Amino acid sequence: MVFVTGGTGLLGSHLLVELSKQHDNITAIYRNQSKIERVKSVFYHYLKEETENYFKKIIWVACDILDVPKLEEVMEGHKVIYHCAGFVSFARRDFSSLIEINRYGTANMVNVALSKKVDKFCHVSSTSAVGRKDIPSNVEITEKGKWILTEKTSGYSISKYSAEKEVWRGIHEGLNAVIVNPSIIFGYGNWDESSMKIFKRIKKGINFYSSGANAFVDARDVAKIMVTLMNQDIFNERFLCTGTNISFKEVFEKIAIQLDKKPPTFQVNKFLMGVAWRLSVLWGFITFSKPTLSRETARNAFTVAKFNSNKVKERIGHEFYGLDETIENVLR
Repeated sequence: MVFVTGGTGLLGSHLLVELSKQHDNITAIYRNQSKIERVKSVFYHYLKEETENYFKKIIWVACDILDVPKLEEVMEGHKVIYHCAGFVSFARRDFSSLIEINRYGTANMVNVALSKKVDKFCHVSSTSAVGRKDIPSNVEITEKGKWILTEKTSGYSISKYSAEKEVWRGIHEGLNAVIVNPSIIFGYGNWDESSMKIFKRIKKGINFYSSGANAFVDARDVAKIMVTLMNQDIFNERFLCTGTNISFKEVFEKIAIQLDKKPPTFQVNKFLMGVAWRLSVLWGFITFSKPTLSRETARNAFTVAKFNSNKVKERIGHEFYGLDETIENVLR
């Protein structure tokens, strides 16, 4: 049997679609039952009239990765584990939650997997856990990049690097595992989730862009890579899953054009962005709400990061969707 955490998320829902094509017994844990219907809508998007036949293969169980006794109970009998659950935030106030969920939640998963002697474990990490210090902006980052803590390192990056260390610790203790490091993920689903919020923002209209760049990957690509890696005799390695390297300006333009909206034309500078994130934090403090901008997100807006996915292409022969195809699928 297959066990999945984070199945109600953007990547997790796409993973469940892939797994349902190969497995008849899948256990997926959840914390919010209302999100299960969103997963079903993703199934319908790809499987149409066959949705019920595939969706019924999933057994949904209420469970939190911080609840070790419950994890030990529900993971019993499972030999293949996909760990997608995690928390994404760049707000300083969320640092404790990031460490608790991403690091210690992953430690729980690794420990229970070891005790249950599972056959294989797949961990979803992030490009945030891959080092890029002292690498020129025109040089692509690979899996060998050394992560170094600096005063500018985000809490999210610290939590994902710490989580990945828990998996490497498990590997040293006998766990057969593979790690995937996706970049910014786009895919069909809820526009209120993490990276998908940009579609909602551009649909409302956006006039500015920043000078940064990053890599964007299709959720379908990451899900297929995970399943393929787990089906092959590949163990104890990490793989970047990063799709297309592109500037934020170009990404915004591509999305705006497909939404039939006016692309942004004003390049914001660091000073104005600094004012914006401070006002956002102040407004969040006054209204007791989460800021839409933080120091970390403002800094990332001007960071140029390029990644190289040749390793996964060469090892399993995977070809990534083009970004235009990905955006079209999101909007379809």
